[in-house]
Amino acid sequence: MDGALGYLSRSAVGRQDGTRLEKMSKASLDRFLGGAYRTVGVGLRSVARGFATQVDLRTERFAGGKTKSMSPSPSTPAAPHSTSAAQLTAFAPNSTIAVPQTSGTPAPMAAVPLLDVTRTNAEIRDEVLQLWAQIYDQGGFIGGPHVKNLEAELARVCESRHAIACASGSDALVLALMAAGIEPGDEVICPAFTFFATASAVWRLGATPVFADIDPLTFNMDPVHVRSLINNHTKAIIPVHLFGLACDMSAFREICETEDLWLIEDCAQSIGARFQGQAVGSIGDIGCFSFYPSKNLGGFGDGGFMTANDDQVAAQLRIFANHGMTETYRHEYVGLNSRLDSLQAAALWIKCRQLDSLAEQRRANVARYQALFADCKLDSVLGLPTEPANCFHVWNQYTIRIPDGRRDEIKAALAERKIGAAVYYPTPLSRQRCFASLGYPEGSLPHTERACGEVLSLPVFPGLTHSEQDRVVASLHEAWHSQSRLRAAG
Repeated sequence: MDGALGYLSRSAVGRQDGTRLEKMSKASLDRFLGGAYRTVGVGLRSVARGFATQVDLRTERFAGGKTKSMSPSPSTPAAPHSTSAAQLTAFAPNSTIAVPQTSGTPAPMAAVPLLDVTRTNAEIRDEVLQLWAQIYDQGGFIGGPHVKNLEAELARVCESRHAIACASGSDALVLALMAAGIEPGDEVICPAFTFFATASAVWRLGATPVFADIDPLTFNMDPVHVRSLINNHTKAIIPVHLFGLACDMSAFREICETEDLWLIEDCAQSIGARFQGQAVGSIGDIGCFSFYPSKNLGGFGDGGFMTANDDQVAAQLRIFANHGMTETYRHEYVGLNSRLDSLQAAALWIKCRQLDSLAEQRRANVARYQALFADCKLDSVLGLPTEPANCFHVWNQYTIRIPDGRRDEIKAALAERKIGAAVYYPTPLSRQRCFASLGYPEGSLPHTERACGEVLSLPVFPGLTHSEQDRVVASLHEAWHSQSRLRAAG
């Protein structure tokens, strides 16, 4: 079902390609719109006043970034939820964003969540619960065949010789740095525009995180700035494949080989992403992944894993994750208790089968967003994310830029319209109170600081419906123009 805000491809009017309602008077347009604006709450009447009175009824759907006609042949039956001529949906000129007619007392508009993991989890619910019941009855909750099966599948997915499960993505970073021999006095270069765990792992081992600025187009760490930060204390670099997009790993690998540094990939948001055809996590010395429920391969609680191609490094990671124990009750190191339980491993092993299809759903959602934003001309005022030609983006987040200091206003306006949106991340790690002793003044990382003031992430999760996407774009369109009018009047 296309949903209430879906296209008119199956409607009586939608079948008339190129039909226009020309030169409608304001009164006629108001009669045409009826109570839809008041019901839906996206301010269509305000939008309509800002446009010409022609209303273009386009019937196109976007798939994979390409446009194709959705006008069915005369023999195509109408869908059960098709829109009748009496329920015409009004469009802004050249827009595919629609608002439905309603009759009677309208139902409250449902919220569009930023993330809803239940939609895809429901597809495997019975299978997961059945396997959990077996584990419950057998009583093997730590390690065992379920963890081994998952690790084998993850190694295959990540094109690595080894995958080592652990208790969280945060632990994966700490364990990787332990295997790299990071200790007090060492410096590790990482971005300030990322989740806290990247830098806290360095700090926890007594080393110093050195923050690098980002490329403003990709949000990923800038290799040129990284190179300028290297000194005799530098021991490792942690590029973060942020929001599902791989960093410029050719540049980082060349830097680390030249300078004899460890290259540790933070892949928490990017399982399945590729750089020049190679899977993230297989390019550096160690890859660190998270199973946090919001991730592309999200678990049912905390969890994580590491990848490595070197046998000795993989062995070290396993030892450090199990109390530093080399054999039963023999400890050569002080390690962590960082193990993935069997219940999580079993569910994730099942969920691995969804990974490719879930990534394609995210990519399709992004292609449709890009087309919708271009269609209503918001692409000319907002900063839309991009996918470099040498990368395969898996879109853990769809993050736009809202300029002119208007991000927080727009976010609040979306919240009023029950549209989920979030800021990742509002404060650079370099400006967090716990790292104040590092002495990063305001303005020291200009691209990072600007991003923190402009970014806004929109719903992009698998299972997001077309009608929900239409509401997101329509609401953002109205919020932007409403704020523009207020600013002009003020």
